[in-house]
Amino acid sequence: MFQTFDSAGDPAIGKPRAALLRQWLAENGLDGFLVPRADEHQGEYVADRSARLKWLTGFSGSAGVAIVLRDRAFIFVDGRYTLQVRNEVDLSIFTVESLIDNPPASWIKDNLGKGARLGFDPWLHTIGEIKALKASAEQSGATLVPLDQNPIDIIWTDQPEPPRAPVEIHPQNLAGELAKDKLARLARAIEKDGATHAVLTDPSSIAWAFNIRGGDVPHTPLALGFAILAADGKHQLFMDQRKFSRQVAAYLTQLADPHDPGEFEAAIADLAKNGGKIALDPVLAAEKLRMLVEDNGGKVVLAADPARIPRATKNQAEIAGSRAAHRRDGAAVAKLLCWLDRQKPGTLDEIAVVTKLEEVRRHTGEETQMPLRDVSFDTISGAGPNGAIMHYRVSRATSRKLESGELFLLDSGGQYQDGTTDITRTVPIGEPTQEMRERFTLVLKGMIGISTLRFPAGTRGSEIDAVARMALWKHGCDFAHGTGHGVGSYLAVHEGPQRIARTGTEKLLAGMMLSNEPGYYKEGAYGIRIENLILVTPAEQIEGGDIAMHSFETLTLAPIDKRLIRTDLLHRDELQWLDRYHARVLAEIGPMVDGETLAWLEKATAPLPHDAKI
Repeated sequence: MFQTFDSAGDPAIGKPRAALLRQWLAENGLDGFLVPRADEHQGEYVADRSARLKWLTGFSGSAGVAIVLRDRAFIFVDGRYTLQVRNEVDLSIFTVESLIDNPPASWIKDNLGKGARLGFDPWLHTIGEIKALKASAEQSGATLVPLDQNPIDIIWTDQPEPPRAPVEIHPQNLAGELAKDKLARLARAIEKDGATHAVLTDPSSIAWAFNIRGGDVPHTPLALGFAILAADGKHQLFMDQRKFSRQVAAYLTQLADPHDPGEFEAAIADLAKNGGKIALDPVLAAEKLRMLVEDNGGKVVLAADPARIPRATKNQAEIAGSRAAHRRDGAAVAKLLCWLDRQKPGTLDEIAVVTKLEEVRRHTGEETQMPLRDVSFDTISGAGPNGAIMHYRVSRATSRKLESGELFLLDSGGQYQDGTTDITRTVPIGEPTQEMRERFTLVLKGMIGISTLRFPAGTRGSEIDAVARMALWKHGCDFAHGTGHGVGSYLAVHEGPQRIARTGTEKLLAGMMLSNEPGYYKEGAYGIRIENLILVTPAEQIEGGDIAMHSFETLTLAPIDKRLIRTDLLHRDELQWLDRYHARVLAEIGPMVDGETLAWLEKATAPLPHDAKI
């Protein structure tokens, strides 16, 4: 099994561990300490060694930060985790604050007293983040104090060792471009930015640039490390070389000078002392790197990670691989949904569905030469009220039965060597209520709205996010997450910088892959989400139009449950889109299934009655 089901968080751990931290703060003349979810690479997933926030508080979500003062403690989370945090964290120790409405930068200004000294680990906060925090602290008369050693690492006596999973070479036929050509492109971009070097801190960028993959963090094939790329082509890679086979070592030595991670700080300092102009991404690079450059006389060039946009805009080999991965994945999901339909209400629990889905994904991959490598994230398997927890993670303590009259939300994905998938389907267990059907149809209208959108070059995700919400807004409803995130190519299932959200400021370019996943969540009752992955297509002229327009190609292939659709709420063109989509699902994954699954699929993709009057 790729996914485990132990209880995600333990509220009982908070009190003794907070007490240990407070004792250390008192002994070292500090009034508080910042504990982010992040590691040195600012990734969504962190190795067990870096799970400091979870160790201290019990909170297992992918975004959050704690501030522990001598007499108070706070944990900041966003709207996805408002229910989860209350289940996992001791609320007698930690007060919950909004990461969006009252982030630490705002909170510090209003709550830290004059003269207060708040410690932080400069490896775990970005340059941009610390700039905002320092400005806030100055307004309150407080001081941010960078620490040479993280106090959590001192008091965490059984902290795991750093990961050391083997590195593998990503085949050129799937990567679509040689690593040496990618690195040459990046060198030109560094020079254009006016820098001599650029530091890659994001392991996804390193994986893409060097055509390698690893296994150092859960569910994302990353090898943790750093790279210093040079405009003159003399690149350096800092990674535990015990991860390298002879073949991998020989391959990487042709692309860069390999070094152990312990040499990284000295290398940055040496470049700075020799007049280096070092590009750092203020959104990704650690404050520690800025300190190292400036303290040693170098110049920091604030510039975006040069690999981010090239990595986000997939080439034809990556697109072809994703299409193939989605066909296999869709066949697996169809087998799971067919199996689920045959089970009596009340006989399955959430864990049983996760286990079965992983089994069918494994077996479907085994029928090809591209087996499932991992799940792309912990499956969200939410029955009834658990489905209303947007990023719910099922455990043995929380697993519910799938009971009649409830909705079941299943959000899952697979990591295949040719592509990364992410799909959500919501299905009724027994007979759904009219309210459930209405809300589901409103969500579906938003998903179709994004699927059929045409938009000009230069459009940003923030400019189209409302399309997914319009039908819900008209009924006084909304959802507290973005409409879509970027997706990597056998890399991170949540990839930046592209996204469809109020905060999506990046232009949507041809080749970018995103999710399309509006939802609705009724706390204590049910959750609804429908998610397909989509690909930005090249802009094309529209007959009779003035300018070329981009569109989206839907990659995900699996039926959308017709039992939850009120066709009278859909426009005729929305019904036609759904029928065409279902016909394509049957045509593309029908040949990959047989027997009961094929019969079920034919019924699940049959055209709907067209009750629409518009």
